Order: sequence, then C-alpha cells, then structure tokens
Amino acid sequence: MSKAVNSEDDIRWMEHALALAERAADAGEVPVGAVIVLDDQVIGEGWNQPISGHDPTAHAEIMALRDAAERVQNYRLVGATLYVTIEPCTMCAGAIVHSRIGRVVFGATEPKAGAVISNGQLFEQSWLNHWPEYTGGVLADQCSARISAFFKQRRAEKKALKRASS
Repeated sequence: MSKAVNSEDDIRWMEHALALAERAADAGEVPVGAVIVLDDQVIGEGWNQPISGHDPTAHAEIMALRDAAERVQNYRLVGATLYVTIEPCTMCAGAIVHSRIGRVVFGATEPKAGAVISNGQLFEQSWLNHWPEYTGGVLADQCSARISAFFKQRRAEKKALKRASS
C-alpha cells in the first residue's frame, strides 16, 4: 500500500540517508544511503559497498538491514521504517519483505531496476506473506541529483583518462 506522505520526520530521516550516501560516494561507490528507524531511533545504517566490499549484495538497504538485525538481535524488524535514497531493487525489496520492515520510504525512483513502483511492484504481489507500506518521492530531487552528479563525474573522469592515454 502506498502512502503519499512527506512528513517532517520523513524529510529528516531522508536527509540522514543522503548523508550516508556521501560515505558511499567518498568510497567511489554509487551514492545510495539507507537508515532504519524504530520508535524515532536509528537501529541500522548502510550505504552502498559492493565495489569496495567485493560483494554484489552490499547495497545500502542490505547493509542497513544487517546492521539493524545485529543491533536488535533479531532478523525481524517489525514496525521499523527503512529510508533509502533510491527505490529498492528486486534483491533489496525481497530482503525488506523477509525482514518484516513495516514501511519503506524512498527518494528517487529507479526506472531501470526499481522494484517497488517502477518495475514489478514487488510489495503488491498477492503471493507474499508480508506487504510493507511505502512512500516514494521524499526529497526525490536531491536524491536524484546526487546520483546524477556522481555518474556525470564518473563519465568525465573516464573521458579524461581516455584523452590522457591518446
């Protein structure tokens, strides 16, 4: 079920996720950040780490889920809200369902790989045993701009390397 809410809390926590995305960018990773909140307290944080961690599953959401599960000593995160700067992919959406996250709030949509509203609408599938609520578009412009700037910079660096080797 989608909720079109842009509350002050959603904005505050998405700003926190954006700050975590900067950690990913600083490490040369695609700048995606995620934070998990329960009772207005951070219980998990993550940022993209697949390149540096040599781990294709080390997306921001997965890292935040692992952190939260470790902190609360339970793989079920009932009632928690996950904030992430971009729409979750299929892998992350599946992990969110299995963790029993109550709500997902994301910033920018991901037309190529997003699995919440862009493709597949995973959280709407009748065969699942858990359906998180979700809200998209919170600070979407800032989230999208951060990722676009990262890829623009990466393309410029590749061009510069190509020119230097010519």
